[in-house]
Amino acid sequence: MIHSSAEGAVVSIELDRPDKRNALDEAMVSELARAFVDAVDGGARAIVLTGRGPVFCAGADLSGPVYDPAFLDKLVTTLQQIEATPVPVIAALNGSALGAGLQLAMAADLRVMAPDAMAGIPAAKIGVAVDEWTIKRLSSIVGTGQAAGMLIGCDPLSADRAHVLGFANRIGDLTDARRWASDIADLAPLTLQHYKLVLNGDGARDEPPFERAAAMMRAWGSDDLAEGRAARAEKRTPNFSGR
Repeated sequence: MIHSSAEGAVVSIELDRPDKRNALDEAMVSELARAFVDAVDGGARAIVLTGRGPVFCAGADLSGPVYDPAFLDKLVTTLQQIEATPVPVIAALNGSALGAGLQLAMAADLRVMAPDAMAGIPAAKIGVAVDEWTIKRLSSIVGTGQAAGMLIGCDPLSADRAHVLGFANRIGDLTDARRWASDIADLAPLTLQHYKLVLNGDGARDEPPFERAAAMMRAWGSDDLAEGRAARAEKRTPNFSGR
């Protein structure tokens, strides 16, 4: 479900579960983590992360894994690993990046979006809550107002708008992302490692205050989460109660 290939000093890592819109399950997350380790151990100077098919990543698999705390812990650990990878990581968004797909894109250092790609985080539609890193990193990249619209309003972000805001560094396809990665791979590695550390030191990984952590956990333990899950299974609109 994860495929890696190397061209010179650039390693491309591809999500390959197109029948599920590259939604992440436990096996995919484990393979993804291993692929990043193998890329670095193999001498990669830049990594391109993309998806096969028309979707970059539709998020965590809603058939079950997204509701499993063990899976969420594994996903967060993998996102932290990608963020801490000592070489530049470019996310090539070939299509929609939703939920955990958006998190993958934000764990990367740079983003190249196809013209028809979009990004979004519709967690409020199913009653789950994203972690503080996701909220802070999104705000850091696109600004608080835009982040609020994406989180509270569940508004998607188009490629053109993403480029204007700086979420997308470039508009292009996988070939463009690989070409940029090849250029970056020729740059001074220690300089780039320093830049990554500073840019990622935006406070997104700071420990949240108790009341904010507790608010997130209330959502995960709520009747609304169960209602969101049931509504999806029954193919109906959820009726949230705030309990």
